[in-house]
Amino acid sequence: MVLGTDNRVLTLGLARMADALGNSFLIIVLPLYIESGQIVLDGIVGSSVLGLELTVPFLVGLVLSLFGFLNSFGQPFTGRFSDRLGKRRVFVLFGLALFGVASAAYPFVHRYELVLLIRALQGLGAAFTIPATIALVNEFAASDTERGGNFGVFNTFRLIGFGFGPIVAGLVVQAGPYTTPFGELTGFNAAFSVAVLGAVVSFALVSLLIEDPERDGAEAGDDLSFRVFDRDGSKLLDPVFVLGVCTLFMAITIALFATLQETIKTQLGEEEFLFSVQFAAVVIANVLFQVPIGRASDEYGRRPFIVAGFVLLVPSVLLQGYVPGIAAAVEGSAPAVLAGSVAPGLMLLFRLLQGIAVALVFAPSLALAGDLAGKGQSGTTLSVLTTAFGLGVAIGPLASGYLVRFGFAAPFTFGAGLAFLALLLVYSQVEDTITAGDAPGRAAAQDD
Repeated sequence: MVLGTDNRVLTLGLARMADALGNSFLIIVLPLYIESGQIVLDGIVGSSVLGLELTVPFLVGLVLSLFGFLNSFGQPFTGRFSDRLGKRRVFVLFGLALFGVASAAYPFVHRYELVLLIRALQGLGAAFTIPATIALVNEFAASDTERGGNFGVFNTFRLIGFGFGPIVAGLVVQAGPYTTPFGELTGFNAAFSVAVLGAVVSFALVSLLIEDPERDGAEAGDDLSFRVFDRDGSKLLDPVFVLGVCTLFMAITIALFATLQETIKTQLGEEEFLFSVQFAAVVIANVLFQVPIGRASDEYGRRPFIVAGFVLLVPSVLLQGYVPGIAAAVEGSAPAVLAGSVAPGLMLLFRLLQGIAVALVFAPSLALAGDLAGKGQSGTTLSVLTTAFGLGVAIGPLASGYLVRFGFAAPFTFGAGLAFLALLLVYSQVEDTITAGDAPGRAAAQDD
């Protein structure tokens, strides 16, 4: 144990950190790569599909979203399959191998269609990796009162990779080309190499240090069905389904930002590095707060933190859309030395607040769903939330790419509306599984 956390959870967290570092590199690098002229877009930009004009921002959003769509739609099947087999490790390793091989292919393609294909393969790889990894974290918890802390620690490491990756990615691309013994290496190819390295490190950690937990074959639950309505009848909707919907909405608010890179830089008068810092701010705040929030939810309950998170998420997302107007008002009465710096600073502040909100929601939601998972059903139950998160990450870029045509504030107003709807759903449909101060267990444990 380290800091009260199972060393296997720490290993999985480190593996996901390396993997997430590589993936977050691509979130920043792929839009730049597509817009750099190295990818052929002739005959695509300006055409229309089903009446929708294909613009460069839309094509960028499609690449970013495709990963999330295939990742999300694949997770329920891989999660359930891993429950049936009682094997997690082989799913994780296969997914990491597929992601790494696909990352290595980017430097060799120059057509947009092939970039889409590679990103699709990476999405399938993530569909194998994510639900199996989350199921392992859940199953490594010795008791319910460790689950929130375990998810907090795991998410912290994962988010370190995801949060700092965009910052490093911007620097790696800008500092290129690089001179190597094998010839010149462009900034883009260096970034793709980092993505491959992340997958290799993750594969090595899991293959050497992780084994599937011992499990009686009878533990694999027979009831792996997906529920929308509450089985007990005390609420209208099943709590895991509600948490999945709310996770979907939360993930959309996070992913709105990525497609708007050029628009935000223009509106705020900032450079690429500042945008990368703002993009990462949500994740950095998560890194700082995930562990204490996860452990506090083990003692004081899950629901209060989830509700508080959505209460904060609504204004933090909404205000991002009005940063240019707020900054103009502030700069009008501020000292000249602050001119030009207010808008980027405000965006960074609101992104940090959004990150705190996400931290309040994420680990407690996973822990609550884990509390409700029957024996041998971790993959199926938790894949509802991981699927929803991946789907939100896929929808967000497409939504913002479309909505921004109605004004800079439109995508953020949309996201805030979703966050408010999530608040209403959690408040009305989700009950706690932990009684505050009752460390030995949960109030509503279910093994069926």
